[in-house]
Amino acid sequence: MKKEIKEKLENIIELVNNAMVDPDIDIDYCIPEVDTTLKACDQSGEPYILLTYVVSEYTKPTRKIYLGSTDLLRTAEEVSNKVTTSIIEFKAQIDSVEMG
Repeated sequence: MKKEIKEKLENIIELVNNAMVDPDIDIDYCIPEVDTTLKACDQSGEPYILLTYVVSEYTKPTRKIYLGSTDLLRTAEEVSNKVTTSIIEFKAQIDSVEMG
């Protein structure tokens, strides 16, 4: 992995962690050579962020946000904003289903 891409991914992780403080959302990373907080992370695949919304002990919907080559052409701030927006939308979708 190129040094500049690795640095950008590290910056994205830092920005996402700083932007999202929601106790109901668990954020895990599968970003080979940068940060992997998942046991089952495909080291050869496309990097992604896994969101888990802990609604209850038995209800934990997930969503993957892939960080593809197009995302890596953007600034770290732009990608972080995309991820943050995706997290907010994901939580809103689950809440609307749970609340009826």
